[in-house]
Amino acid sequence: MGWREFLAERNGRSGPAPPPLQCQKVLVMVILREGLCPGATAQLIQALRQKNVYTVVNLVSANIEELAQKCSISYKTLMAMRRVLLAQYSPFPSNGADLYKELLGSTAILSTGNQNLDKLLDSGLYTGELTEFVGAPGSGKTQVCLSLAVNIACELKKKVLYIDSMGGLCSSRLLQLIQSQVENVAEQSEALQRIEVARAFEAYCLLNVLQDLQASCTSQASSTHRVVTAVVVDSITAVLSPILGSNQVEGMSLMMQLARELKTLARELGVAVIVTNSVVSDDGRGVKPALGRSWSHVPNIRVFLQRRPDPAGPARRQATILKSSRQPTRISVEFDITSCGTLGC
Repeated sequence: MGWREFLAERNGRSGPAPPPLQCQKVLVMVILREGLCPGATAQLIQALRQKNVYTVVNLVSANIEELAQKCSISYKTLMAMRRVLLAQYSPFPSNGADLYKELLGSTAILSTGNQNLDKLLDSGLYTGELTEFVGAPGSGKTQVCLSLAVNIACELKKKVLYIDSMGGLCSSRLLQLIQSQVENVAEQSEALQRIEVARAFEAYCLLNVLQDLQASCTSQASSTHRVVTAVVVDSITAVLSPILGSNQVEGMSLMMQLARELKTLARELGVAVIVTNSVVSDDGRGVKPALGRSWSHVPNIRVFLQRRPDPAGPARRQATILKSSRQPTRISVEFDITSCGTLGC
C-alpha cells in the first residue's frame, strides 16, 4: 500500500490503529519540537516528552487514544498532528535522471585555503559530500577545520556553521586567522558574522542542530540565498563515543540517524559537510579511525592527519587519503600549522 492510499484509508477510520511496520521503517527519526507542525505547541511537546515520546516515529507508532488519555491531550489534536507528520516525512520516489540533475545543479568546490590540501582533495571540498579528517590529538584536525572555515568566510564570502562538541573552539584563534587574511576591521567583523558557532555536547543536541539547519535551509525562497555553504562538526567522536559504550543497540541506531542527517544535509541541500574523528588502537598494528566499520561507510572522503616530528624545527603534519571516489588512496601531502593557519610545505 502506498503512502497516499494509506493516508486516505486512515482518514476514513476512527480507530487509533498504528501504521504498518513498513511505514514505520521509512520514517526518519525527527525530534518533536515546537512549531514542527500545526498544533505542536511547547506545552504539548513537553507533555509528550514526559511520556517518552520524543520523535516523529514515537508519535506515529503510538496508540493515539491511550496517549491522549495519558497526556490529557485532545485525541483530535494528536490525530491531526499524526496525519500531518506522516504526510510531511513520507519518502517520495525519484529516478536516476532526477538525481543526476540535482548533482549538476548543486555541486561546487570550496577551497580549504591550503594548496596542498586542495590538491589532495582534488581541488578542494565538494558540496554534496561528507569529508572526514581523522587523527590523534594534536594532529591538527581542529586547526584544519578552523582554517577552512575562515577561508570560506573570508575569501569565498560564504556562510559556515561550526558545531563545537568538545569546547575546543577558541574565539581568539578564530579572530587571529581572520586578521591574517583581512586587514580592514569592518571586513573582519563581516567575516566573523559569516561563521555561526553552535555547541552540541551530546548526540540529541547535535541532531536538533542539524534538523533546525535543514528546516531553515528548506524555508529559503531561493537557492541563491542558502543559510550556509559548509557545516563543520568538530568532533563527531565526542558525541557518539559515550552512547556507543553504554547501550550498543540504541547507540548504533542514533549514530546511523546522525549519519543520515549529515548525508541528507550534504546531498539534498548542496552543503559541504566536514567532520573530525579520533583514532583507536588497531590490535598492535598501529591506529585506525574510531566509530567502527558501520561509520566507515558514511564519509565520501576520509583523510588521515598525523604529526611528524622534525629534528630541524617545529613538527610538521601529514595528510593521507584513506578513502576517496576521485583520488588514489595512500597519497600524502605535508603542511604546517602557523599563526596564519595551515600552510603547504
